[in-house]
Amino acid sequence: MGPLRALEAQRGHLFPWAPVLLAIGIGLYFALRVEPSVWVFAAAAGLGVLLGLAATRWPGRWGPVLAGIALVALGLALAGGRSHLVAAPKLEHRFYGAVEGRVLALDRSLSDAPRLTLDRVWLEGIPPGATPARIRLSLHSPWGLNAPVPGTRVAAMAHLSPPAAPAEPGGFDFRRHAWFDRLGAVGYARGPAVAMSALAGGLSLPVNRVRMHLSAALRARLPGDQGAFAAAILTGDRSAMSRGTVENLRDANLAHLLAISGLHMGLLTAVVFGGLRFGLALIPWLVLRAPIKKIAAVGALGAGSAYLALSGGNVATERAFVMVAVVLGAVLADRRALTLRAVAVAALIVLLLAPESLTQAGFQMSFAATAALVAVFSALRDLPERFQRVPRALRAPLAVVLSSVVAGLATAPFGAAHFNQVAQYGLLANLLSVPLMGTLVIPAAVVAACLAPFGLAGLGLEPMRWGIAWILGVADWVAGLEGAVWPVVAPGPFVLPLLALGAVWVLLWQGRARWGGVAPVVAALVIWAQTARPPLLIAESGGLIGVIGPEGRALSKPRGEGFVALSWLENDGDLADQETAFARPGLGGTPTARWAMVGDTRITLTTGRGWQDHIGPACQMGWVVVPQTVTSPPEGCILFDRRHLEKTGAIAIWAGPEGPRIVGAREVAGRRPWSQ
Repeated sequence: MGPLRALEAQRGHLFPWAPVLLAIGIGLYFALRVEPSVWVFAAAAGLGVLLGLAATRWPGRWGPVLAGIALVALGLALAGGRSHLVAAPKLEHRFYGAVEGRVLALDRSLSDAPRLTLDRVWLEGIPPGATPARIRLSLHSPWGLNAPVPGTRVAAMAHLSPPAAPAEPGGFDFRRHAWFDRLGAVGYARGPAVAMSALAGGLSLPVNRVRMHLSAALRARLPGDQGAFAAAILTGDRSAMSRGTVENLRDANLAHLLAISGLHMGLLTAVVFGGLRFGLALIPWLVLRAPIKKIAAVGALGAGSAYLALSGGNVATERAFVMVAVVLGAVLADRRALTLRAVAVAALIVLLLAPESLTQAGFQMSFAATAALVAVFSALRDLPERFQRVPRALRAPLAVVLSSVVAGLATAPFGAAHFNQVAQYGLLANLLSVPLMGTLVIPAAVVAACLAPFGLAGLGLEPMRWGIAWILGVADWVAGLEGAVWPVVAPGPFVLPLLALGAVWVLLWQGRARWGGVAPVVAALVIWAQTARPPLLIAESGGLIGVIGPEGRALSKPRGEGFVALSWLENDGDLADQETAFARPGLGGTPTARWAMVGDTRITLTTGRGWQDHIGPACQMGWVVVPQTVTSPPEGCILFDRRHLEKTGAIAIWAGPEGPRIVGAREVAGRRPWSQ
């Protein structure tokens, strides 16, 4: 069968491919090394519209081909347009001085410090046209009795810097993430931050204030990590979660319970839908005269909207709400709710609103899990009746087990690629926790919300506390098991796209040819397994190097530049901490002149007092790394000083037959709006 005949045979099953093709165009935009001009995006949009109209006018064999090319072109134009739409100034240099801004959100940093996101920013000595639209500030001094609420204008003396470049060539680029969040600077304040004025404007801020008051009330009624967990799953406020608890949840593969996503939104709306439908069914007059199923769907949609607002409306929650809205919309339209077509509609809406979501772990994992679950349960529903004779008592437990297995397998490659680890006992932890989340924690939260106006919220909060205590206990137990976490090396740039396209082909193509999608999945896993890591890495600051030794990557210092060190070790698939990596063999020399070998070339890092005295001898032995600026380097010396590293970014050095090969982070990142 030729390609056109094969496409014609798929007619009626092509709509779920629409978000896939749109995503290919978006992915092409993010894969570019140089930002195209605005005219390229305009041409892509025009081409997409023309080909779309042609596909509608001539819907024969060539119709799907034209529509597919149109969607790819529109995806490219959409991503480019979004990138230019969110453009905002970003800090171009390090800054220390007075900072003012309005609090948008509160959370915690990687070091567990309270952190504020501010807008309406004023920076001392920076003109308004160059002032970032938003900044993120970690606070190293306590607030005292009262933390700020969204809308409060605060001031502090702060250290700020531009969003960080990748810790290594090809590594995670926080600059791109910050660009689409309109985040132009990040930093910290060692002194206290001061509230300057009363609450200020904006429709979303009153909702955020209600959200923070609700979070505080939950923590007051349920002290400790149990209250913090309740606040996290109901309001999205994770600022009170202890770092140890979060790490236990992550190591047990239960961290997804903290993020208000599809699971929470689905459980909440399902409880409300089921409760309303059951309650309305108890009124015979109403059952005979009103579509109670649709009334329940409208009520569940309203509950989901309220949950979206109170949860802070982050990207994961918005994505979950779109999916739930599509499902409930299908109920209102008398269509089957859980189909791949519904998943495709939700994915299209999310990509149209925020095309950058395609690059984020949350989007990839949530739609991978949802599509896999819908496909598997649809296939089971279509099995001959003789294969469906499962005892009624076993159906619910088997459905829970199967759901956990399918969702775990679908999300595992994406989680491993983004977080460099696999929870070995994640299936066990989810089987012990997720059912309780759906049968006790969320229903109890709904009961508490309904009884709160009467002062009886405790009747719901206490059972919710029992469920949360169980979940946290499971996380603590599973995370403490030997070998609970399996580290994974970071994959190359083509692994996830190849794997995703193969999996999508298996899910969406109709007929035996669908199993051809297994080949790219296997190829992606083989490429991943053969991933090589750079023998030597140099931080952009020049103050840290790491070399692959006999026991793993050895680092040049035990403390300082912890984020870069942790990134290198995680990408290596290494669970060691910085001090352990410092103690490994692989680096020679003294504390002020540490050296490593790449092939036959010696590379020396000179730091500390008297670093100038080490440059000459080190240059005679090989290459030199210096975290300062060298104004008069020795003639013929290959030197990486601060001025050089500012141009190249972090450096990876590979051994080659003709000598070491140098790859810079800025070279790999290319010339994009966020990397200029």
